[in-house]
Formats: sequence, structure tokens, C-alpha cells
Amino acid sequence: MTKAYMIEFELPENPSETFFSLIPRQRYMINNLMAEGRVKSYSLALDRSRLWVIANADSEFELMEMLADLPLSPFMEPTICELMFHNSHEVLAPFSLN
Repeated sequence: MTKAYMIEFELPENPSETFFSLIPRQRYMINNLMAEGRVKSYSLALDRSRLWVIANADSEFELMEMLADLPLSPFMEPTICELMFHNSHEVLAPFSLN
């Protein structure tokens, strides 16, 4: 049974050049996980101090495996909270009769 999780990452105060160089790969992988429906949302605080992810996984172990594959994982320690539910408004493509 798929469960919903909220993951909060605290980002480094003074990120290294290596950290910055991995951001495009991180975004690519997150976009793929979103396309698969495994990640529902990905949000960055305005001051770039925290990152929040809503993700679906069958278990916390599966979630940790997914997070470990992300390029920025070595720089961030996750705080994971299993959610009772997650409501969101997802935009659907308009239906056309033409």
C-alpha cells in the first residue's frame, strides 16, 4: 500500500561548488520522479535554507532508497514524516471536443 511522506531537508549554509554543480542533475531526477508520480511536490524556501518534498512510497525503506539516489543527498539530512493524507490541486489539461 502506497504511503505519503513529507521530507524536510536543511540545506548547507555555505554550499560548495560541488553542491551547486549537482543541482541540474538533482532537478532532472526530481522531474523524472514527478513524472512517475513518486514525487508530488518539491519546494525550496525563499532563503534557500530548507527544501520540502512530498513523496509516495510503499515503505520508509523504499523512500530512503529513493532519497539516497538523489545527487544532493550527501549534503542534506532528511527529516521524514509519514502523512495521514496529502490534498493538492493538480492542474489537468483541459478537455476539448475538437
